[in-house]
Amino acid sequence: MKRLIGNEDGISMTTLTGARPKLRTLQKVGLALGAVFFLIPFVADIPGLEEDGERMLAIFLLAIAFWVTEAIPLFATATLVILLEVLLVSSSAVLPVGEQAAPAASYFAAMANPVIILFLGGFLIADGAAKFGLDRNIAAVFMKPFARSGRLLLLGMMLITAVLSMFMSNTATTAAMFAIVMPLIVLMPTEKARAALALSIPVAANIGGMGTPVGTPPNAVAVGTLANAGIRVSFVDWMIMAVPLMLVLLVFAWLVLARWVPKGSPITLDMDADFDRSRDAKVFYVVAGLTLALWMTEPLHGVSSNIVGFLPVVLLLAMRVMNGSDIQALDWPVLWLVAGGIALGDGVGKTGLDVWLLGSFNWAEMATVMALLVFTLIGLGMSNVISHSATANLLVPLAVSFSATLGISPILIAIVMALSTSLGMSMPISTPPNAIAFSTGTFKLKEMAIVGLVVGVVGAILLVFAMPAFWELTGILGT
Repeated sequence: MKRLIGNEDGISMTTLTGARPKLRTLQKVGLALGAVFFLIPFVADIPGLEEDGERMLAIFLLAIAFWVTEAIPLFATATLVILLEVLLVSSSAVLPVGEQAAPAASYFAAMANPVIILFLGGFLIADGAAKFGLDRNIAAVFMKPFARSGRLLLLGMMLITAVLSMFMSNTATTAAMFAIVMPLIVLMPTEKARAALALSIPVAANIGGMGTPVGTPPNAVAVGTLANAGIRVSFVDWMIMAVPLMLVLLVFAWLVLARWVPKGSPITLDMDADFDRSRDAKVFYVVAGLTLALWMTEPLHGVSSNIVGFLPVVLLLAMRVMNGSDIQALDWPVLWLVAGGIALGDGVGKTGLDVWLLGSFNWAEMATVMALLVFTLIGLGMSNVISHSATANLLVPLAVSFSATLGISPILIAIVMALSTSLGMSMPISTPPNAIAFSTGTFKLKEMAIVGLVVGVVGAILLVFAMPAFWELTGILGT
């Protein structure tokens, strides 16, 4: 007997008995490449790189091979990165290190980084929303005004999906929305229109995830990397930077998909909200509302969004609204994956590997716009074929390390890299929402590829040529 498991690492089939699937050829190749890449810095002298930096390079190359090929689970690679940093480049290393080596605790601290606590609170609220049916009831309430035509229905579904994805896992949002949208797909007048409605969910989920620090793991990687560099980006700051792009892309994606839906054709919606009125549900509504309100008003009260993120964890558990089984059901692999990315960036900076990597390319001679374009296209390209989180873990720390030499604000380059990874949505393997949507069989692979590439490329152009000027006007980049 099998069950489907979906998370940020991808969609996979596993058995209830826990039997391991056989390694794919690509995974076997990844294991071999990882081992070879890891050994290279130990057997060959790397010019211009100190011994600690060479060991960190070995860890970095191994992470690339394992994350790109998924030789082992993504979160397992993340924990391996932390362990290898402790063993090889910390003050507790098994091999001699310099006097400036960071203590092992600094690498282990990535597992409890404040950004991880922020995500923990976001995950618990998202799971509570599903537990008490809040997500579906919100959709039922807000969908009523959009029933006048197929195109309006498409717009309504995309708006609801995007808003939910700002505060819930993209994967969970997509799964919940498809439970709502599947009966509606058959009401669409043509095959193209049905494909448009099905595609609208993963597209909106990926775009919506850009909007907040808890929307998707790459955002957390960016916030955590900046925090390690002594730069604090608040919940509201992130929204000021990301929501305008999110809205523009959402409207653009709707215009692209709406061309597949004939004008007119009223749709009959059989959706009624039935909010849970139990004591636990009411407490959850209050706690979730309070948490979101505190996140949105951070500049007024000054309490960090990371601290606020711990509030629902404590209150919901203490008041027995959520219990141990709810904690077990949280997406812990994603939290570990984010922690691995934060630790990787920390190690790259503390061992001087970032300076060496920067010196290997002529970045300093490159114009700011061109440098941003190169990083964005790399992020977009990689996130179409591997996990968004893995892409962010590899690229965000490096990009932030390069910011000073490039003369680019670290906040600018971090958010550009994080958001560019969310633009990879042209294939089922690009992101779990795409995999869930493709499994419904309601559209062709070619249709997903076309929509994903068009939206992704337009998003990349806006990220490089339009958004930096807007962010300069807001003054966010000067914080």
